Amino acid sequence: MPPATTARRLPRRAAAVLTGLALAATGLTGALAAAPATAATAGASAAADTPVRVNQLGYLPDGPKRATVVSSATAPLAWQLRNAAGTAVASGSTTVHGADAASGQATHLVDFTAYGTAGTGYTLVVDGRASHPFDISAALYDGLRADSMSFFYQQRSGIPIDASLAGAAWARPAGHLGVAPNRGDTSVPCQAGVCDYSLDVRGGWYDAGDQGKYVVNGGIATWQLVNSFERAHRAGTDAALGDSTLKVPERGNGVPDVLDEARWELDFLMRMQVPAGKPMAGMAFHKVHDAQWTGLPTRPELDSQQRELHRPSTAATLNLAATAAQCARVYAPYDAAFAARCLDSARRAWAAAKADPNVLAPGTDSTGGGAYDDTDVSDEFYWAAAELLATTGEAQYRDAVTSSALHTAPADAFWWGGTATLGRITLATVPGVALPADDLARLRGRLTAAADGYLATMAGQGYAVPIAADGYVWGSNSSVADDAVVMAVAYELTGQQRYRAGALESLDYLLGRNALDRSYVTGYGENASENQHHRFWAHQNDASLPHPPAGSFAGGPNSGLQDPVAAEKLAGCAPAACYVDDIGSYSTNEVAINWNAPLAWLAAFAAEHPGGPQPTVPAVQVTPASVTVPEGGSAAVAVRLSAAPAQDVTVTVARTSGDTDLAATASLVFTPANWATARQVTVSAAQDADTANGSALFTAGGTGVGAGSFTATEADDDTAPPTAACTVAYKVDNAWGTGFTATVTVRNTGTTTVNGWTLGWTYPGDQRITNAWNAGVTQTGAAVTARDAGWNGTLAPGATAGFGFQGSYSGSNTPPTRFTLNGAACS
Repeated sequence: MPPATTARRLPRRAAAVLTGLALAATGLTGALAAAPATAATAGASAAADTPVRVNQLGYLPDGPKRATVVSSATAPLAWQLRNAAGTAVASGSTTVHGADAASGQATHLVDFTAYGTAGTGYTLVVDGRASHPFDISAALYDGLRADSMSFFYQQRSGIPIDASLAGAAWARPAGHLGVAPNRGDTSVPCQAGVCDYSLDVRGGWYDAGDQGKYVVNGGIATWQLVNSFERAHRAGTDAALGDSTLKVPERGNGVPDVLDEARWELDFLMRMQVPAGKPMAGMAFHKVHDAQWTGLPTRPELDSQQRELHRPSTAATLNLAATAAQCARVYAPYDAAFAARCLDSARRAWAAAKADPNVLAPGTDSTGGGAYDDTDVSDEFYWAAAELLATTGEAQYRDAVTSSALHTAPADAFWWGGTATLGRITLATVPGVALPADDLARLRGRLTAAADGYLATMAGQGYAVPIAADGYVWGSNSSVADDAVVMAVAYELTGQQRYRAGALESLDYLLGRNALDRSYVTGYGENASENQHHRFWAHQNDASLPHPPAGSFAGGPNSGLQDPVAAEKLAGCAPAACYVDDIGSYSTNEVAINWNAPLAWLAAFAAEHPGGPQPTVPAVQVTPASVTVPEGGSAAVAVRLSAAPAQDVTVTVARTSGDTDLAATASLVFTPANWATARQVTVSAAQDADTANGSALFTAGGTGVGAGSFTATEADDDTAPPTAACTVAYKVDNAWGTGFTATVTVRNTGTTTVNGWTLGWTYPGDQRITNAWNAGVTQTGAAVTARDAGWNGTLAPGATAGFGFQGSYSGSNTPPTRFTLNGAACS
């Protein structure tokens, strides 16, 4: 079953899993009963035995080399890096980090980046305790690059899995080709009332541990595989993903193997398109799977259930449009006919989605498979338009991109239900995109700003992870990997090594430097997962079946404990420790195509042996890039450098243009030791009698650094805004520690219809909104702006619209008391 999502990515699937999978098979009860008594404490006992946490695969010679030590010592500890012979080759003292919120552990940090000699069997010894052995090698990720891609071949439907490619243990006949006892997928009927015909939807990848096939999850996974090649091609390293480099049956056909693998899914996605002449022609069916949840274990070729097509959806249609448009661009040099077929499919899908923009998959459609429901498809529209624009350069797609509110919004985290940042990545990186230079510069700036946010999150933790302590929910490992992709994109855009380091340290976490001292990738690391939830790779359930193959990626810690095994064995766990390597724990230990896709993307990125360009001079970085200053008050921006300067540098902050009522002056000295420490600069707005919200541009620069800038806007208080006919209800639904979720409902109390709404408020405290649903929400300083999502933009008299969000705070979480609707105050 596919993932629900992290706290930043609104959960949409877990309920279906709870009600469906737990009852799917009598075999599950047997697995629980037969599980060894030590399974519940496997992670905890490993952590106690090996408090020195490293990437169990190893480190690149030119990459960061950091480790975490679990220790309550309040003073630094001595460490030694020892080679395979036991000889100390480097030494130093730990840095005391202290309490790590996500793991609940007291931690120290070790940094041995300066040591770059290649070798095998290294161990890190701290206070007499040794880590797992690891390597230092430029070829470190070559095997993972191939094995993480082999996962997709072994998840293929409709083709025999060949022992010569996959290994004898994982070979199997083709599944779901209509050969008894299978009933499909060569002629699959619709659910009752959906259509009156059957469709050939053979092929594609099984989605996860189940054997359903979902267009919206297939879309993001396909995009990441193709984007991995597209990025490598720009970098000049695509030969490593070229023909005969991967374990696929098409090797030797003159087409890069990663594109051969993605084509298997692309063909399926296009088969899911409603044929011409049928109702809703051009739309894509949302999914196909068994009528009831498939039992565990079930080999694909032995599945006897009826398969069903589920109602088309706008989200699925736009996933098809986006991936098919990407296909048309990337496959053209290798198969012009296939590329043309992709583009035709993409155009038809786009036109169909425009004609039916609100065909939403219902959350109740969760019998036999996940609902994958999504109530906001504005992000899918933006993504599809971006891909079509990058491929065709046509004005209709450029207009769709530039008219979207998402085009100027910050780059948010991406997942299957939030795909806008996939479009941003394409627009920012594909050469020759037909957008103005300032649009492209803003997009690239938003992506690097998002990467900076992930680096800041990593810097505050005992284990360098780009997700916060409240982000350990269903599929948390995929969130880590997706965030690392954004950091790698920022590295491509800037050449700044800190972004590459962030992506590589995210792999460190996934491969063992974590709260459980566990590698979440089968076959990689001494203490690696091997019992991921799967219908065929089910050795723990049935000894005649194999463990998952090397390169399979577990979903990871999930503090929701949304399966019976997790609920029984992990009660009271710290968020980052809520994981158990048990086949029954589908909410922590399942595999999924959209989880392995970013792992494969990152492995290919990390396996590129050249270290890449170094920045010639450090750049001044200012966050946020724009700030609102209350009249008569002040706000702050943070200034730091992007890299260490060769010597001390002075950065001067001054207004260069704009409203003279706004002021900020500072002279900051950065040294080679403190360049990464952000300095606060105060921006003030003078009290005056005018009613204008003036703005000014400020520059931060100096000799030996690249200049940065920011914009300040005054929030004038001299004239009260007009009163609107509206009321607003602001409700905190849940609060914990320093985080909360809230719901806002606006009601039109007037006599005329509101066509498009923008709601504004200012927080009295330091609340920061981190993600939102059913509205586009941005924040500058304490000021928040929420815009309708398109589908909910019309408010008839008496009607309401609601949206929700997640935020963080420190101190008090006092709700706002004043709201404006389209600039006018609500009563």
